[in-house]
Amino acid sequence: MKSFAAYLSAERNASRNTAGGYVQDIGQFAAFRWKPSEKPPFDWGAVTRDDARAFLGAFARAGAAPATIRRKLASLRAFYRFLVRESAVPSSPFADLRGPRAARTLPRVLSADETRRLLETPVRRLEALESERAAAGSFAAPAERYRCLRDAAVFELLYSTGCRVGEIAPLKWKDLDLAAGKTVVTGKGAKQRLCMIGGPAKRALLRAREAARECFGDGAAADSANVFLSDSANPFTPREIERRMKRWLADAGLPSSITPHKLRHSFATHLLDAGADLRSVQEMLGHSSLATTQIYTHVSVERLKEEYAKAHPRA
Repeated sequence: MKSFAAYLSAERNASRNTAGGYVQDIGQFAAFRWKPSEKPPFDWGAVTRDDARAFLGAFARAGAAPATIRRKLASLRAFYRFLVRESAVPSSPFADLRGPRAARTLPRVLSADETRRLLETPVRRLEALESERAAAGSFAAPAERYRCLRDAAVFELLYSTGCRVGEIAPLKWKDLDLAAGKTVVTGKGAKQRLCMIGGPAKRALLRAREAARECFGDGAAADSANVFLSDSANPFTPREIERRMKRWLADAGLPSSITPHKLRHSFATHLLDAGADLRSVQEMLGHSSLATTQIYTHVSVERLKEEYAKAHPRA
């Protein structure tokens, strides 16, 4: 298993999370195929096509989502391709199996107005807080100021670049070229891509950097420092970003089901709505397949149909 994990990392450029998911799926299959009393190394060559089909069928009967079953099938296929290549087994029992058809669902996107409300809420909250403190003859604490400006910068950068939350969380100031309005992020499969940073996002980042300096000292604004910091000056994690978004969604009067990834969906849909070229959007999102990007054209069509149905007297 260690050699397979090394193969995923070295030859497939799989991220740590992807490699971990593969190993977990293979471990689940081993627990299904062999009794608890049987210990590794397992005889992978003894696995039959019926074993493989029974494993996938068990998840289907348990009510697992089609996407989950398809992922497990992909993990076992990759593992057996590796074993065949290494001459550890003669063939793969998973090679010709087909997973359940994935249901095609359109991603939930924010409207332009909903996006604006979310992006503006942290700054408006800070302005209200500073107004209250000024009336009382005091000032907003540096930590309060930093939290609001940091969260505003997070949301602006997510929407401006279309990045995944895991792609912006590790960024350092030296990774950003604010003068040119661009940055390079590392996405799935360790692939790097160029992302654009718009004017509002640049201004939000500069305000957050100054607030970090006031709150934590000059080191927090150094080129080697993380762009986004937690309240204790540690790197801000994707999970913390998700929790902070929940707090601002409530303030903005938006559904709590919205996640940071919805800003990525909204980024793509709004670009296409405004006439952006599909292949350009594909490149900005870092999709390896144009088919993955094309789902956002369906989102745009559905939005048009909804507007038509609401406004046309004979719809």
